[in-house]
Amino acid sequence: MAIIDPLVHKTWSGGPLSPLGNEKDIQATVDIEADSWAATLTPRLAHFVAAARHEHVTRAAHRLGAPQSTLSRSLARLEADLGVALFARHGRGVALTAAGRTFLASVERALAEVDRAAESVRADADPASGKVAFGFLHTMGSETVPELIRAFRADHPRIRFQLVQNYGESMLERLRAGELDLCLTSPVPDEPDLVARRLDEQKLRLVVPEDHPLAARRRVRLAEAAGEWFVTLEPGYGLRRITDAVCAEAGFTPRVAFEGEEAETLRGLVAAGLGVALLPPPAVPRPGVVELTVTAPRAFREIGVAWREGHPDTPPVAAFKRFLLSRRGQLLPR
Repeated sequence: MAIIDPLVHKTWSGGPLSPLGNEKDIQATVDIEADSWAATLTPRLAHFVAAARHEHVTRAAHRLGAPQSTLSRSLARLEADLGVALFARHGRGVALTAAGRTFLASVERALAEVDRAAESVRADADPASGKVAFGFLHTMGSETVPELIRAFRADHPRIRFQLVQNYGESMLERLRAGELDLCLTSPVPDEPDLVARRLDEQKLRLVVPEDHPLAARRRVRLAEAAGEWFVTLEPGYGLRRITDAVCAEAGFTPRVAFEGEEAETLRGLVAAGLGVALLPPPAVPRPGVVELTVTAPRAFREIGVAWREGHPDTPPVAAFKRFLLSRRGQLLPR
């Protein structure tokens, strides 16, 4: 899910740029080494394009705000490095050779892509209208996160969000890869390459079918469900680790009948009579199940926000991080 406004592309200062070519042309990777063509030629490419556009060295230098002598030396050095004549010269006037026209088409695409990349990162970092890549658990997507963003945008109406819903371990991987700026996750990670802050805790309930013998109760000790079949999230999910740990504290290992990837799917399995589950409260009550308060042991999960250690925040990310930290103890609906 993404809420991202289109980025505005600013044309290069030398005039309108040619349209980008095939996407394969701009996705090629280049090894930038001291003796590579990219390292050697890049500083002079803008000079080359300006001279080609204006067909006059003095006018091109004026357009770039550079001395004419500097531009002339840059063009001469470019041709010397390539070993190819790019211009036919007539006094201060220049005209592209056949090789120059071929070279210009590729250089214009390369400079256009540089310009687009620069505008993109500048737009994402803009304090008023930049972007936050924000990850969160599936169970927080229907109510908690929309309310957080609504409240934040009351003071920051133009900041954009790229929203990612996933389970905790996957989000932490994307956080480390730089694909996310912040994520809400559970359990709260304690790892050296991440910074995490606890924001709130959420009670877990024992969810049983409405015709279950325990359904007439409001409260239950988890040990009373020791003989039941459980439906749980798959291994690797934070809630699965919490379920296993709470059951162990209650003195038993849960017998797992079904494993899933989403809490509401588990509720559906419970409603179908296929087991019981330990789950956070639903955003909307689910027919066919009864949700019991667990009195012992204490069944809850901590929710926290995490980000990468040592990575600077853009202004919009810093603003949203401050906002989240200000919601300690008030993150979840009561």
